[in-house]
Amino acid sequence: MDNKIKINKKEIITEIFNICKQKNNFVFDNKLIKDILKRFDSDTNPYDMTKLDNTKKFPDILLKEDYYIAHIGNGKHQFIKGINKVFHEFEKINDGEIVKWSYRPSILNDFSESESSVLSLCFNQRIIHDFLYQDIVSNPKIYNSERKKGVSFNYKIGDLELNFENLQIEIDLTTENNGFVTVFEGKNAGGSISTPTSSSYNGLKNFNIFQLYNPFRYYYELKECNKLNIKKLTACFLIRQKTENGSIIRLYNYIFEDPINIMSIKLVKKNEYILERRVLDD
Repeated sequence: MDNKIKINKKEIITEIFNICKQKNNFVFDNKLIKDILKRFDSDTNPYDMTKLDNTKKFPDILLKEDYYIAHIGNGKHQFIKGINKVFHEFEKINDGEIVKWSYRPSILNDFSESESSVLSLCFNQRIIHDFLYQDIVSNPKIYNSERKKGVSFNYKIGDLELNFENLQIEIDLTTENNGFVTVFEGKNAGGSISTPTSSSYNGLKNFNIFQLYNPFRYYYELKECNKLNIKKLTACFLIRQKTENGSIIRLYNYIFEDPINIMSIKLVKKNEYILERRVLDD
């Protein structure tokens, strides 16, 4: 009989925050997470505990006291005040930015709901080509999901100077076209809607900027060291929400005006694509 306790992520983070606050030391490490899980005799994955992609995943105490978690490398993390400094609200999609996209689905389109499958769908249907290059016959190179280990760099959150040491970062997708490099973060919004309109979209409302910033900085460092001849570097967040007859795809392309400062994120372009399955003749 399995007597393991299923303590959830919000409860664990609340416990960690209370311990840090009591000690007046807001830096903690993976050992503390493992100790808490051991105390509760829980088999929850300790390495997933600090991954908070959007504010829906925050425990109430962090929302109330306005703290977020920053990963600082070497298995260490830090609670820092000011959620809005590193969580970005998705910009509103206007009517003129909505594109109806008729497509012939592959048998694999709905087989998987992984992040990589969302990005593959949009690349195969040439939505990414249209959005980034305004040319569906362009021929960008694609580099699939990968992890980069031992990444280190200095960065700023506003005036606060921090540094990553030996960080592992994940890059969902990278495209390159004539020196124009874009890193992607892909998400399935979850749920399904019956009427595919912008007003009915009920997917993600905000995101952790580090999801885009870390891959962006990885390539920026290569560019600065003259290891890659990158002419332009952007970071794109892509969200899919299913509908009865296809999907809604939202793309937001960003730059960092000051690549050293995560708060310098700036929107370049946004669009929504309403994918509708093409009716085929018998």
